[in-house]
Amino acid sequence: MEGKKRQQISHYEDGTASVLRKKTNYTALRFYQRSDVLYQLTQIFVQRFLKPYGDRTVDQMVQAARSTKQNIVEGSSDGETSLESELKLLGIARGSNKELLEDYQDYIKRKGYTEWYNQHPRFKAMHDFCSKHWKFEDYKDLFPKMNDEEMANMAICLCHQVDAAMNKYIERKDREFTTEGGIRERMTAARLEQRGTQKEIIERQAQEIATLKREIARLTALLDERNG
Repeated sequence: MEGKKRQQISHYEDGTASVLRKKTNYTALRFYQRSDVLYQLTQIFVQRFLKPYGDRTVDQMVQAARSTKQNIVEGSSDGETSLESELKLLGIARGSNKELLEDYQDYIKRKGYTEWYNQHPRFKAMHDFCSKHWKFEDYKDLFPKMNDEEMANMAICLCHQVDAAMNKYIERKDREFTTEGGIRERMTAARLEQRGTQKEIIERQAQEIATLKREIARLTALLDERNG
């Protein structure tokens, strides 16, 4: 297809071409790791600062945080066979993250707190910490010491960072799909490569057979000459 790059086809140990894409190690993605921090933070936040019963926001926030994390996992898994499915699920994850961001911003407004950004005196230190730390282990000892305003603002900061990283990642995957195509193109490329490999094997075997025939003819002629 014009404008498409050559498909990067992987192979099994026996040399057979594979239609599967390289598996993504989602646990190494920093936006996934931050989404896990957000999920843990959100569970602690709603337990400490929201009513356990009668408040639909509790379930909504927890589900939005979980949906972000789980759709990254599912998208990365499905991406091995379908880039289309991966893009769709990553889009859902990004939407869930935005929903969670909105819930924390609504909480800040409802409580009359200030959202920390730009020139706020506490924004830079928080932003720098979140930029340099993306694993739950870096946060778990902080959460018990933080009040609701601090936790909500940290969650907002993490949501923004997850969104920015996911946006770049989705754009890269989208470009990959545009230039290389999806599963159908990979299947075609794998079949063509496999046919090409089989053709090369047949041609090489034909050359080897021709060489053996010539050698047999030479040896036969030599024996006839000696016996003659």
